[in-house]
Parts: sequence; structure tokens; C-alpha cells
Amino acid sequence: MNSTSFRMPARRLAALATATSLAAGPAALAGASPAHATGDHGRASAAVLRTGLDVSLLNKSVQVPLAVSLNEVEAPDSAAKTTLTAHLDAVDGGRPFSVLRAEVARASATTTATKAEGKTTLAHARLHVPGLPLLSLIEIEQVTSTATCEVGEKPVAATDLPGSVTVLGKRVNLTAGGPTDVTVPGVGDVRLELSNTRTTARSAAATALELKVSVDPLKLNVAEVDGTLTLAEATCKTPSPAPAPSAPPAGIEPQGAPAEANLAETGGSPATPYLVGGAVALLAGGGGAVFLARRRG
Repeated sequence: MNSTSFRMPARRLAALATATSLAAGPAALAGASPAHATGDHGRASAAVLRTGLDVSLLNKSVQVPLAVSLNEVEAPDSAAKTTLTAHLDAVDGGRPFSVLRAEVARASATTTATKAEGKTTLAHARLHVPGLPLLSLIEIEQVTSTATCEVGEKPVAATDLPGSVTVLGKRVNLTAGGPTDVTVPGVGDVRLELSNTRTTARSAAATALELKVSVDPLKLNVAEVDGTLTLAEATCKTPSPAPAPSAPPAGIEPQGAPAEANLAETGGSPATPYLVGGAVALLAGGGGAVFLARRRG
């Protein structure tokens, strides 16, 4: 009787230990899961016009800078205007003057997980500088610049220019052979740099026109205007692809993975370690019960 009364709790204890070991094994594996990360969406920008001009005044021995960016955007954004003005003190009584008039002056920049693109379109446009309110620095029918950066593809920069433009009232044919110089006696000089594009492994940039300006209008208190103007600019940078899911830590096998071949060769299974643990618990419990029974006897 004594032997039986002590053996039953021991067996139950061993069974409980075995069940706990079997349950704990899968639970420990369940804590390991792969991590996912999102990639950089890249960058894109566009601008209809950038100015970097120094304006010298007649009645002052100073230069007034005119540095503005018109319709400048960075992804994700867009802008569209037809009349673009700037303000410059001491020029034309300090009143704002029109830098650019155009039927279309649009800049857009967009990004996604796989693509970044900047684009600028300028159509039927007239560009002015201080001191020349009636004479356009340049008149142009239409120009576009596009910079496209797509994951897995080579970045592309492109521009589209008309065959000719009007500079300081003179019709000028545009050629791809190099810069075009225009001189108007009593007004000044303009040099046109055409279609500047640049690409790298992950970026692209396109500029339709860059004008190097040197004019002496002698009107509206303006003596000289020198500097550069950039028309229709677009840039982009390729997004970074999302990294692959990370592997589980070393030594932990994912749930549902097939059993190793050496277990089958010995007649074992993935549950073999847990069964062995249960058997050891049973033997320990039975041995303890026998020992106590003998002492009581």
C-alpha cells in the first residue's frame, strides 16, 4: 500500500514534467521572427528658374544681389504659375518687377519606393532683368527637363529645346556644338549654354538653358547686370531598395522546418529530446518512491 501510494504522485509528477518540456520547446521557437525594413524613397527636385545676378546701381557704389528660385519644388510636390515676380530695392522705385512671364511654368517632383523623378516645363516664356523693362533678355517657345531615377535602371537626364530663341531682340539658332554668344551694341552680351545633363550610378540632373549675362541698360537706376540664370532644372536620386528579410538567429530552426536526416537514420524524430527528458523524470520519480517505501518498511 505504501509503495502504491507514493508511486502514483511520482508518476503524475513525471508526466507533468514531460508535458511541460514538450510545450516549452515550440514556445521558445515561436519568439524568433524575421524583421522587415523599408528602403529610402530617394529624392527629386525641379525649378523653373534660378537667378544669380549682381545689379549695380547708378546712384550708389554698391551691388544689389538678385538671387531667387522660382517654382522650386522637392518631392513630393508640384507648382504651376504664369507670372513670376521679384522685388529689388532701389530699382524702378523699389516696385516689384516681372522676372518671368509664361503661359506654362510648371515644376514637379515625385518619389515612390522604386522611382524618383523631377520634371520642368516652360512654354511661351519671356525673361527680364532689372533695367530692361521693355526688352526681353530671352524669349523661348518651350523647354523641358526631366531627371528619372528608377531602382534597377540607369538614371536618365534629358532636355528638349526649340531650334531657336530670341535674345535681346535678336533671333538666334541654337546648336549643340557649344555655347552661343549674342552681342547687342549699347545693351550687352549674353552667352547661352545649352542642355547640360549629368548622370552617376544613382543620380541624374538636367538643365535646359544656362545664360551668362552682362548688360548695361543705363535705365531705372541700373548701371550693369552680371551673373547667371538657369532655366528648367530637374534632379533625382535613385531610391534604396528595401533589404531582404533578416535570417533567424544562429542555432534556432524556424517552425515547420523538416527534421534533419541523421534523426531518421537512428530511428529518432524532432520530439526525441523531449521524450528522453520525460523518461528520465519517470525513472527519477519511481526510484524516489521505492527508496521511501523501503525506509518506511
